[in-house]
Amino acid sequence: MAIEVLPVAGEQFGLLDAVIALGDRYTKFLGLLTPPAYRKHADDGGLLAAVENEEVVGYALFGLPKRNHHVRLAHLCVAEEHRGKGIARLLVDAIRERHAHRLGIRAKCRRDYGLSGMWTGLGFVPKGESLGRGKDKETLDTWWLDLGHEDLFTEAQSDALLVAAVDHSVFAGLRGAGTERAVKEARALEAGWLADLVELVATPQLLHDVHKIKDRAERQHQRAGLAGLRSLSPPSTAVAARLKELAAAVKKQLPDMPVDDQLGRLLGYVAETSCAGIQVLVTRDLGLGRLADVVWDVARVRVVSPAAVTLHVDELRQAQVYRPADLMGTAFSAEEVAPGGEGELVAFFDQVGDDSGSAFAERLKALARDGVLWRRELLRDGEGQPAALYAWALDGRTLNVPILRTAAHPLEETLARQLLFMLKRLGRAREAQCVSIVDPHLSAAAVKAAGADGFTEDESGFTALLVDVCGPAEAVSEVAGAIAARKGRTVPRLGPGASAEITSVAERLLWPAKFMDTELPSFMAPVKPRWSTELFNVPAMLVPRDDVLGISREHVYYRSSGHRGESVPARILWYVSEGSSGHQGKMAIGCSRLDEVLIGEPDALFSRFEHLGVYGRAEVRAAADSSGKVMALRFSDTEIFPVQVTHGRLVALAKGLGLRLSLMSLSKISNALFQSVYEEGHRKT
Repeated sequence: MAIEVLPVAGEQFGLLDAVIALGDRYTKFLGLLTPPAYRKHADDGGLLAAVENEEVVGYALFGLPKRNHHVRLAHLCVAEEHRGKGIARLLVDAIRERHAHRLGIRAKCRRDYGLSGMWTGLGFVPKGESLGRGKDKETLDTWWLDLGHEDLFTEAQSDALLVAAVDHSVFAGLRGAGTERAVKEARALEAGWLADLVELVATPQLLHDVHKIKDRAERQHQRAGLAGLRSLSPPSTAVAARLKELAAAVKKQLPDMPVDDQLGRLLGYVAETSCAGIQVLVTRDLGLGRLADVVWDVARVRVVSPAAVTLHVDELRQAQVYRPADLMGTAFSAEEVAPGGEGELVAFFDQVGDDSGSAFAERLKALARDGVLWRRELLRDGEGQPAALYAWALDGRTLNVPILRTAAHPLEETLARQLLFMLKRLGRAREAQCVSIVDPHLSAAAVKAAGADGFTEDESGFTALLVDVCGPAEAVSEVAGAIAARKGRTVPRLGPGASAEITSVAERLLWPAKFMDTELPSFMAPVKPRWSTELFNVPAMLVPRDDVLGISREHVYYRSSGHRGESVPARILWYVSEGSSGHQGKMAIGCSRLDEVLIGEPDALFSRFEHLGVYGRAEVRAAADSSGKVMALRFSDTEIFPVQVTHGRLVALAKGLGLRLSLMSLSKISNALFQSVYEEGHRKT
């Protein structure tokens, strides 16, 4: 029979007595806990039992602190004769599922018990240590399992130009350990002139390496230094998958390299760096240096020495992964609604009728108690005032949104449109096929935005289809029809040669669909890094951008007025030009929908589009040609590619299609080339 994990209630005397009996077998390790204490944890929802053939074979006893939003794991006990069956993992996973809204699971364990391997295997990382209260003042390690509360705004933007992970060979030098040369090289990374350019971050493998230091004084000295680094916690499942890919590649390309714990440790740094969205790993380890080519091919991580960072910081910055920036570097921020904090939101987001006051707060609280793992997110503006509130969860292939509210705010309508687009992107990233908004009390701004964004309304709410296909009209229509049928809907079918106007509307309604054999044309526009940064936050800006520009789905770019076949509607690919060294940094970063092309007097166009562009009046005037006219390109719904499409790759894609590539000015390109670049930008790495 399978092992079953059951919650234990205080009145389940037989089950509770069996748990107490198991705990009493291991008081040497767990400490003495009285039966009333077990019963109190059970009554508080903090006791789970693993049962096999009606026998209690393990249990987890934990607390749920009200002020600290984590789970405090007190006992994780498995009967000795039943170990090796994965019972501890079942118990930990059960805690995760039942209390997923909490930040993480925290446990303390005596260091001399030698259980570090077990905690590591369960996904915990060492976060600190303290002295026990016993006579021997034993060392207690603190272990932490992060529960990964990602949201629509998870892509945290650093103030630094370059974000780099460091391994222990570099971190030890930063703390003064190692040879004089090692310390000198590492500490060069802390030079004052680099302070605003480079941010060093830690991944879980670094915490494990510090934990393994045997000398307690040195271990504590290094652990104190960890507080100075931002700690990243990439998803463990993604890290495991990337680690497997790396190990297979090393075995194939470097067959003479021994497969041992040391190799696993080195690859652990790479996998974590990659899955955290960082593309630079700083090391002095020669073994990692030997793996540099494999690491880049598989994980797109550059392995560099400290000296390389100080000498080539600008080139490394250009090599950073270009990631989507949902808030485009603005001062807006997001946080998860903490349990107990629902009441304070009523004044900002409650509606009239049966959803006002305490009824609204109770509905928001009910999501936290639901068996579904709802993410309840609160968006604040730069002044810290609540601006939007939403909750979401994935149900099969549907992203369900039971609450979506916008507060009275100068940017409410703009924010509502951006939120809907981000929900679509979130659904796409999780391979959902539709977004369903079932909040019965949407704000007027949200209702207006939904209607303009392809959401259809019925008695249950608003629904938008997500058709993630880039190809012939027949293929896109086939997938769209199948998704619509499952939702009890129908969608018009487009055929080859459909007009540009109809195709553009279809691509907006079925986003991210791309119909490649229709009359909708494609263009490529070179943009200088400065304007790319301000328009798209690529590369990321050092200071928050203007809120209006940052959260808007529409933007304007200016150029000289000479026509090069521009027409609307159309698609436009953005190519960042003028890299810092050769072709380094030159790449296609994303695409947009081209909505309008206007030619006119610089001052008139500037006045009309000032809120959507980044050019100042003088710069718009400077863009004019000899006729005194300037062209304004109004575009919307920009998709930043998760994978950079480098200059070399662009040339290769064009050559493969028998095409010549012009990157000097705005130019029309074939839909076949657009499709190749688009698919490359969304290539699974």
